Amino acid sequence: MDATNQALRWQADQCDALGSPFSGTLLRAAADGELGPLDDLFAAWAGREPASHIRDATPLRLLGALHHLTLTGAAPVLAGLYPDQAPGTDWTALIPAARSALETHRAQVADFMTSPPQTNEVGRSLCLAPGFLIIAARTGLPLSLQEIGASAGLNLRWDRYGYDLGGRRWGDAASPVQLSANWRGAAPARTPPVTVAARAACDQAPLDVNDEATALRLQSYVWADQPARLARLRGAIAIARTTPADLVKADAAVWTESRLAPVEGVASVLFHSVMWQYMPQATQNAVSAAIDAAASAATASAPFAWLRMEPDLSREGFPMAVRLTLWPDGQTLHLANVHPHGAWVDWLGDRAPAP
Repeated sequence: MDATNQALRWQADQCDALGSPFSGTLLRAAADGELGPLDDLFAAWAGREPASHIRDATPLRLLGALHHLTLTGAAPVLAGLYPDQAPGTDWTALIPAARSALETHRAQVADFMTSPPQTNEVGRSLCLAPGFLIIAARTGLPLSLQEIGASAGLNLRWDRYGYDLGGRRWGDAASPVQLSANWRGAAPARTPPVTVAARAACDQAPLDVNDEATALRLQSYVWADQPARLARLRGAIAIARTTPADLVKADAAVWTESRLAPVEGVASVLFHSVMWQYMPQATQNAVSAAIDAAASAATASAPFAWLRMEPDLSREGFPMAVRLTLWPDGQTLHLANVHPHGAWVDWLGDRAPAP
């Protein structure tokens, strides 16, 4: 089995485990050769190990390209078999239709696959929101939000969404984005009102959702048999179009070095989700140095917080963990373990320090 097929099968298993058997079926068919020869689409990774494919998310590029064909109307027959666009999937017709679409729209698919996936998963706001609420409760100050690896910046608008946090409601009850999860543990003890004073972010390839083609590309990375995820993404796109944010193309190291100084009268918050491991070591080191510098300058009237949702590499299976460090005291809290898309939250509370 070559590296491409190993990566396709690995990603298929991950899709199954994360509740998308439709995606798993397509990727497994690709690995089995049922979608036709694919060597040209994966030519940029020829001779590489499976880990290289997984790191660059090549299976998700293929999956996104197929979904994109259906969302743009380029492949109407295939669209009629996708669960987000049709009442049911004819499994016997799906694979031949996917193969035909790949053959007919080869150049379009190849071009789509040159860029890495950007999902901007809105469900992660549910995992991060309790951290923001703790910062607001402990500081009593407006928040200045600063996100790295922001994609389209949808999680920058987290306060415009409605939440069910373990039975405790917070946020905008009329928002088109309503977030809930299989919540384990007590509800967060602190759910104060929050004022967002500023929203800023960077990404190596930021997405402007005011552009319809860009918005469709973002939607294409949502797995087609998870309509709730797609609905909240579309709601978040609508909110982003009416809620300004300063989203720029920049390297995280350069951006954080120039921006992270605490500001009097606001709580400055650096946050990120499922992106740290994708930064080169040198970039990680530079961002860490910028965090250290901001932490050293923090005061009670100009606090600085670091909120992150990232894989816990110290634990078996690398579960997602939400951690918060707030300066000037510098205590780190392990708030929760969470599902990558926010489907469940194992809330640990804001009292115990992180290990």
